[in-house]
Amino acid sequence: MQPPRDATAQEILSKVPEVTLVFWIIKIAATTLGETGGDTVTMTLNWGYLAGTALFLGLLIALVIAQVRARKFHAFLYWATIVASTTFGTTMADFADRSLGIGYTGGSTLLFLCLMAVLGLWYWSQGTVSVNTVSTRKAELFYWAAITFSQTLGTALGDWLADTGGFGYGGGALVFAAGLVVTYALYAWTDLSRVLLFWAAFILTRPLGATVGDFLDKPMSHGGLALSRPLASAVIAAFILLCLFVLPQQAGRHPGASRPASVGNL
Repeated sequence: MQPPRDATAQEILSKVPEVTLVFWIIKIAATTLGETGGDTVTMTLNWGYLAGTALFLGLLIALVIAQVRARKFHAFLYWATIVASTTFGTTMADFADRSLGIGYTGGSTLLFLCLMAVLGLWYWSQGTVSVNTVSTRKAELFYWAAITFSQTLGTALGDWLADTGGFGYGGGALVFAAGLVVTYALYAWTDLSRVLLFWAAFILTRPLGATVGDFLDKPMSHGGLALSRPLASAVIAAFILLCLFVLPQQAGRHPGASRPASVGNL
């Protein structure tokens, strides 16, 4: 009989994927799909923002429950949940900005405060907001709450920069792409907190995808290419599925008895 392994050395599988280049490629595609897919339901199918928000909220809740109850990492389930959060983020941000009249600036500010509140509560509860430690039910719930608020914030930021900021969809995409380049440079050449840089990159990829999605499907009079929203959504969804089949992912790992991270490392 083999001696029992030391619990402090044991590794526990997480149900979120390792953060690799493949992760970011699929993440950007998923955020773009969230924009075109959300617009397909609310605009092309003319469901409106409220009905679209209710639809994708229900789908998101169902998928988060399935993700939390799963015993191990399932790539298709994880990315389906991410796509649901991006489509919900699109319709929710549009509903708040346009139907409720909050505006892009007010909506972005409110969502940023909500995201900071979730991350603050997560850190207060768990001692870290690192995705490498997402393996308990409580951490997963904090994770998906932060994901959802970051997706919704990204949509509002994309619209704010494109419309209020006057950059247009193409210009907005370039600004957020530049922000990601700066984030990578900080990751490669500084000792800045990797957790902080992860969340910065995660937030920035959402408005990048949102502005790219708007650039593809918005009318030419609004600076877009006026492509078919359902067709663009189908092509992006096919690309994501191809990535999942061709570029398999594995779950991240972390020590089973990880200690709370220091404030500097979040």
